[in-house]
Amino acid sequence: MAFYPRKRARSIVARVRRWVDVGEPKLLGFAGYKVGTLHVFKVEDNPNSPWHGQEIFKVATVIETPPLVVASVRVYERTPYGLRSLTEVWARDIPKDLERVFTVPKRSVHEEQMKRLEEVKSSVDEVRVLVATQPRLAGIHKKRPEVFEVGVGGDPEKALEYALSVLGKEVSVTDVFKVGDFVDVISITKGKGFQGVIKRFNVKEMPRWHKHRKGHRRIGSVGPTKPAIMFYTPFPGQMGFHQRTEYNKRILKIADVSEDNINPAGGWPHYGLVRSTYVLLEGTVPGPPKRLVKMRFPMRPKDIQVGEVKLTYISTMPVGGE
Repeated sequence: MAFYPRKRARSIVARVRRWVDVGEPKLLGFAGYKVGTLHVFKVEDNPNSPWHGQEIFKVATVIETPPLVVASVRVYERTPYGLRSLTEVWARDIPKDLERVFTVPKRSVHEEQMKRLEEVKSSVDEVRVLVATQPRLAGIHKKRPEVFEVGVGGDPEKALEYALSVLGKEVSVTDVFKVGDFVDVISITKGKGFQGVIKRFNVKEMPRWHKHRKGHRRIGSVGPTKPAIMFYTPFPGQMGFHQRTEYNKRILKIADVSEDNINPAGGWPHYGLVRSTYVLLEGTVPGPPKRLVKMRFPMRPKDIQVGEVKLTYISTMPVGGE
């Protein structure tokens, strides 16, 4: 019931509805492209685990995270009806590839926007930045960037100061997260198209005898019809391509491929070669290779004290051909 309605996501890029303020001026999230999965051996540092201090096997996901470009700063005020945008300030030099997303103004309006920002600065309650990905630096052979908002932590005054300091510059994943952090992963799952109730809801297939001549791979009854058919009655429909959030994925490693190569021989299936910085996340991540994955600070942080991540072995052979 937590996954209703099971309809297609609005966009192939996931939407983050809430950012977790960590109390310091920095970006509250990052994004990268899913590469594939592999396996690692690590020393278990969870004191509640029966394998504490021993080597354990874990599945891990590689996410390529080229730097994000901060294209704009937006400021909001809180109203009884939610956040209201006050103004935004665009960088003087907007990345050329943003012309593939929207029409870029021919002249810079940075100075006029800064004057407007000075007028509304006292009313600012929340600061966010508009960032653009750089897929040219990744190995996915793509030019069109994704543009989306990311929250900025700290009190509004310091957050605004930090956001203006990085306006028009690149922000690396190491400026946001560090090894050992837990993050929430938000992405769009693999699309599986229009499916029947057997695959979509694991309905049991009926025996093939004469009383089931109207069909076997279907539900036997729709249940009560008054006042209406219940909304959770299994019916055929869209399966996959849903937005999903997975909580508390631990960062096992952050490295640059030039210093620590993660590429298997021949490249990653359905992806190619990792060409920039990558993040190794414990566990699996929703979506197919090349899909944009957003990471943020955990909404439901764990109350355990874990130590430094100790990896003893990283396989460069993808798991299951992913």
